Amino acid sequence: MSRPRLLLHVSLATLLVASVALPARAGDPAAGQDTAPAPRERRLLDEGWRFHLGEADGHGAGLAYDVRPVLEDSEDGKDADAQPDAAQAVQADGQDVLKPWILPTANYLLPEARRHARPSGNPGGTHPFVQPGFDDSGWQQVSLPHDWAIAGPFLVDGPHGGMGRLPSWGIGWYRRTLDIPASDQGRRLTLEIEGAMSYAAVWCNGQLMGGWPYGYSSWELDLSDCLRAGASNQLAIRLDNPPASARWYPGAGLYRHVWLRSTQRQHVVDGSVRVTSPVATPGKAQVRVRGELRNDDPAPRTLRTDIALFVLEADGRIADRPVAQAALPPARVAGGATAAFDRLLQVDQPRLWGPPPNQQPHRYVAVATVRDGARVVDRHETRFGIRDVRFDPTGGLQVNGERVQLRGVNNHHDLGALGAAFNRRAAERQLQILQAMGTNAIRMAHNPPAPELLELTDRMGLLVVDEVFDSWEMKKTPLDFHLVFPEWHEADLRAMLRRDRNHPSVVLWSIGNEVGEQYSEADGRRIARTLRGIVREEDERPVTAAMNYAKPDMSLPAELDVISLNYQGEGIRQQAEFEGTERIRTPPQYDAFRARFPDKAILGSETASTLSSRGSFLFPVTPLATSPVRQGQGGDEQVHQVSAYELYAVDFGVSPDVVFAAQDRHPFVAGEFVWTGFDYLGEPTPYYSSRSSYSGIIDLAGFPKDRYYLYQARWRPDLPMAHLLPHWTWPGREGEVTPVHVFTSGDEAELFVNGVSQGRQRKAPGQYRLRWDAVRYQPGELRVQAWRDGKPWAEDRVRTAQEATRLQAEADRTMISADGRDLAFISVQVRDASGQAVPRDARAIRFRVEGPAELLATDNGDPTDMTAFPSPVRNAFNGKVLAIVRALPGASGRVHVHAEAQGLAPAVVAIQLQPGPMEASP
Repeated sequence: MSRPRLLLHVSLATLLVASVALPARAGDPAAGQDTAPAPRERRLLDEGWRFHLGEADGHGAGLAYDVRPVLEDSEDGKDADAQPDAAQAVQADGQDVLKPWILPTANYLLPEARRHARPSGNPGGTHPFVQPGFDDSGWQQVSLPHDWAIAGPFLVDGPHGGMGRLPSWGIGWYRRTLDIPASDQGRRLTLEIEGAMSYAAVWCNGQLMGGWPYGYSSWELDLSDCLRAGASNQLAIRLDNPPASARWYPGAGLYRHVWLRSTQRQHVVDGSVRVTSPVATPGKAQVRVRGELRNDDPAPRTLRTDIALFVLEADGRIADRPVAQAALPPARVAGGATAAFDRLLQVDQPRLWGPPPNQQPHRYVAVATVRDGARVVDRHETRFGIRDVRFDPTGGLQVNGERVQLRGVNNHHDLGALGAAFNRRAAERQLQILQAMGTNAIRMAHNPPAPELLELTDRMGLLVVDEVFDSWEMKKTPLDFHLVFPEWHEADLRAMLRRDRNHPSVVLWSIGNEVGEQYSEADGRRIARTLRGIVREEDERPVTAAMNYAKPDMSLPAELDVISLNYQGEGIRQQAEFEGTERIRTPPQYDAFRARFPDKAILGSETASTLSSRGSFLFPVTPLATSPVRQGQGGDEQVHQVSAYELYAVDFGVSPDVVFAAQDRHPFVAGEFVWTGFDYLGEPTPYYSSRSSYSGIIDLAGFPKDRYYLYQARWRPDLPMAHLLPHWTWPGREGEVTPVHVFTSGDEAELFVNGVSQGRQRKAPGQYRLRWDAVRYQPGELRVQAWRDGKPWAEDRVRTAQEATRLQAEADRTMISADGRDLAFISVQVRDASGQAVPRDARAIRFRVEGPAELLATDNGDPTDMTAFPSPVRNAFNGKVLAIVRALPGASGRVHVHAEAQGLAPAVVAIQLQPGPMEASP
């Protein structure tokens, strides 16, 4: 008996994420007046903070969130796919901890029956750092987002490689005065924290108000009863970031934006609005808008709500006229209560949201205007997209009727030399580099991203798998999230869902990554069913979890809507050297999961995990399609670099070539997410003395590795391109075998060495690179001519470099905004007199900024480089180095960035500053 195919239908929208410059609002000191405020305001609190690393002597007792297990040692270099361990039980045993006062912070996300009662008392109320009169003038002045650890220095010795060799653990305090205008008297004032790493506790005017343990969650705290209107107020935030809490660099500090939201007593409940499009066709769409109204006054109110839908233009402006609107019936809302609203609107000839190149990411804004009598008490905006998304077990992912093969990457949250502190331009640059390669999807590994990142994916048309947890109740590191998962998983999951569920770019929720409960039938089923049930209460999109161990006959996959496999699709450790070992060995699983779950879509949530160091080529070269890294086999234990021939992988991974072949043999697979798009801080397999990973297609500085062009050839087949490797400057290798590989979107190519043909090759089925493995090195020129369907398609040339004579510098943009946030990325390359890149140069390069700007950081993409990121001097790594420059707020004119190196002609780049207002703060 045949089973019907299950079509998972999802079509959702985008929550408003304010990320543009805001004018000084009426009533702020900056506005110079105290008039009636707007119904709803959101003020950025990124400026004016003081920071202190460490606890006040003798005053830290009783301020821990909870008792933690004793950390006896810090394991480093643990296999990334090692089985997680059971949690270590600990008890407070009468010790004073903050947990009972912190837990109620999450009550706004929980059903009433599961809310926490707040005890009496005020822990920390006598601590000197929370006192309004405390003198913090000696503390460091910082702006948010702020990562206290990224400046270093790197910890060269000891087991810190997994977390990036940066001092991210410890106690950190932030203080800020907050002037509240008199016009805010009686309004609801809410602190919004987009991310605080980690175990945050917040005091307002000396009163402990609440906090949040999980460093990746965005959360809010009602300060209405604490903040005094018409007066100066004091905020103090304590963070307690534990060691051994992550498998990668988590960052430290208030590393995302902080806001103060001000609303009337009658308002739309933030996070309650859901915009979906149950019908989304080119001719007609139905848009459903749901949400809740709240009345914070003791007396009942009759509230009237109008819903209007507007086009959101490409430049971020809201169109003047609505495309649909409706007036809702009046709602009688009791004092201290909420009332739901729900309305279906029709949009004719809608502009659908979809991924380029065949579709465009059009967006809309739903505006809910709430009136109490004739007075407007709220105007709530929600950005969204109209689109039809379906996961089909045979057709893969379909967006607006078109099959869209997932050409995705996994990315961790750090921004290289900028660390975990979110910067919109730095994130946008990463996405632009990925899109140029052909990427159309991002998996957020392994935590909720910054809200602005989803605003970028919405605008750029990138598909997103939004992931919430890397662990459940079992631990991967001694002090990771498993310590608080039992009490916080619901709040953290609901926080992510309510924040992100209106983003059109999000097509799939992931509730876990390689969790230890895969190994336990009962626990895997229980927790997955619980988490999936929470998602179903909040949203209609499908649910998945990334599985590197669970097999088709186990309980966890049965609880998921979409099957996501980490490395299992291609098979894990299938080489002969792993026979008889205790490590995970798994034959290819796509067919087995297809047979067991014919009604579920399947995708590769982590694939490849190829390792390489940009521009570092090691010999000999394996004749195989893939190989694990070993000494003399793609790896060098002396210099801790991995060969850039892009054939070497982590033990449980394979080369891109093997993944491409597996995907082609299984056309029902919806696509892949490569591990990873960019190198990231921490987890530097296989050399844990290094600072950063080797798995990126692009290095930590943003320079593409050779593998970039292999993926570009695969993911952009209509782009005429050919790429040669290795470089052709090998003094001392004359006459030795130096294999030459070609990545091309053509189907045939001929290689020439100094004009002499080395033969013409045509790609065979299942072949994704062309290899000339018997070429012997002789100085001169490599040239490849590629053909497509018998016609010339593309060519590439690589010449032997001579002695270096000069530097060449190029900025990613020659005009940036002087808003205190925009960045210019300056790439510098060492070249010879003819302009040829000198591929192995490692000399020191000094940067100097002339004009109203500052040098934020430098980098070179070398995983072993322990020079602190703020250093103006950095050695080139295989001929390249990067500088990151930021204009001073409110500046104008031109900035010149100089790159200088001994014995070389310097380079200079001019950057025009475009005046831009700083984002306002009270």
